[in-house]
Amino acid sequence: MAIIITDECINCDACLAECPNHAIYEPDQEWSYAEETALSGTVTTLDGREVDADAENEPLSDEFYYIVPDKCTECKGFHDEPQCASVCPVDCCVPDEDHVETEEELLKKKVWLHGE
Repeated sequence: MAIIITDECINCDACLAECPNHAIYEPDQEWSYAEETALSGTVTTLDGREVDADAENEPLSDEFYYIVPDKCTECKGFHDEPQCASVCPVDCCVPDEDHVETEEELLKKKVWLHGE
């Protein structure tokens, strides 16, 4: 399951540098699959969609930091626990019930993102 940042976020940016997948973005910032990953050009997502990894996508929030679910692996393959949640001073990085994934799926996503 991916992590989500709730509207209790105080925009402190403690989580930003901690994400090994570069899945966390500032409010109103566009995002791409390619940013800080091995992805480039047209790629097929794990759910079968074709996307341009280099394309800039609309921000998921214009009020507080947000996590792109397709890039979040809950830090599987990097750390024992989600780093955003461990450093958040207001505990607003929580499991995203809308994006439930197994550990195996999260590890596949890590390989998809980084080619490792």
